[in-house]
Amino acid sequence: MLDVLRALLMGFIQGVTEFWPISSTGHLILVEKGLGANEAQFGLAFDAVIHLGTLLAILAFFWRDILSLLAALVGSIARRNPVYSPQAQLAWLLLLATVPAVLMGILFEKPIEDSLRSPLVVAGMLAGFAPVLLAAERWGSQERGLTRTRLWDAIAMGAAQALALVPGVSRSGITISTGMFRGITREGAARFTFLLSIPIVAGAGGKKALDVLTGTEAGSEMKVLAVGFLAAAFFGYLAIRYLLRFLANHRLNVFAYYRIALAVAIVIVYVATR
Repeated sequence: MLDVLRALLMGFIQGVTEFWPISSTGHLILVEKGLGANEAQFGLAFDAVIHLGTLLAILAFFWRDILSLLAALVGSIARRNPVYSPQAQLAWLLLLATVPAVLMGILFEKPIEDSLRSPLVVAGMLAGFAPVLLAAERWGSQERGLTRTRLWDAIAMGAAQALALVPGVSRSGITISTGMFRGITREGAARFTFLLSIPIVAGAGGKKALDVLTGTEAGSEMKVLAVGFLAAAFFGYLAIRYLLRFLANHRLNVFAYYRIALAVAIVIVYVATR
């Protein structure tokens, strides 16, 4: 029963913090240090299914957008015109913006994970990037919606997503902020961010699943995997829905202040448990 409750907790944390600009790594460190819950204790299989749960959340929420973008992409190829419609242009921009994170992940994911996943580094990134959210609110013009995304917007947001390989940065936080700096509305930048994350989340979950299939590690109980998967999917869906509604009328400031508070909490817990 305790493992099921821990699986529910880890699925909840993964589902919410994967999409909110508050860093999933920071919260996982707090849970690991403070409560003794750790996805590693469930094995690679559990880590894979909670990532796939968040992927399901994105696909379930944006399925209409995804079908529309795929249709526009096919249409643009048939017409040999990548910008024949706003949707076609957006589809190609999303593909382009995916490249930096894919390259960074292939080249540097393991070294970054091994050398930078420490509580103090994560706390530093949480606090250090909090002012970026505040600055985006202060100086971002926020004049354009999602379908008015431009080439350099996509390049900038794709490069920003690549920076999120560093634990504590937050993929959604840095990418949404970059979009706002480029003049995209909060909600538009968030939608671009979530659509942009689909290949990355799918790749992360798929890689972990492949590691499970090719490894010798004992798997978790099926009920633990099921609880983790469903929790990540359910709470991830709710997190996306709430954040998009929130950003339509509210600033990112509350997340910036929360990041600073979380950084302080991580340092306190780190010192107390040494």
